[in-house]
Amino acid sequence: MQVLTKPYGKIEVDERQKIYFPAGLLGFENLKNYLLLDAAQQPFYWLQSLDVPELAFVMINPTIFRQNYFHGVLPSELEEIGLTVTDSENSLVFAIVTIPEEHSKMTANLQGPIIINRKDKVGRQCISINSDFKTQHYVLEELAAVKDSVC
Repeated sequence: MQVLTKPYGKIEVDERQKIYFPAGLLGFENLKNYLLLDAAQQPFYWLQSLDVPELAFVMINPTIFRQNYFHGVLPSELEEIGLTVTDSENSLVFAIVTIPEEHSKMTANLQGPIIINRKDKVGRQCISINSDFKTQHYVLEELAAVKDSVC
């Protein structure tokens, strides 16, 4: 199917890239249909609204810069999209990234992870009950810390 996207303009996508969010996303509860797209620059992804072409979110898998990341969401929130806490095989976990003009200050929201049931193509933005996670984690700083700890 052809869709209009914020990052790429009009493109052809596979129906399997569609993700339905029954509750929408926080602040965008009325928008429920999205596409999961690879970004041109890895390790990022786009969550593109199918309802509003101008709306797309940059996302990242938080374990890339926070290796011990566990979303810490309530089991009831996972059940809403057909998952359990131990069902890591069928789940994808992302954090929404904010990229300001000064790219080195890029942050990821680890307090509000996006969790997707990859089998059923259903997603939910959850709220982590883990008090270690905030809405702004500096991605590049944490990546540098991971790199330094490996060396």
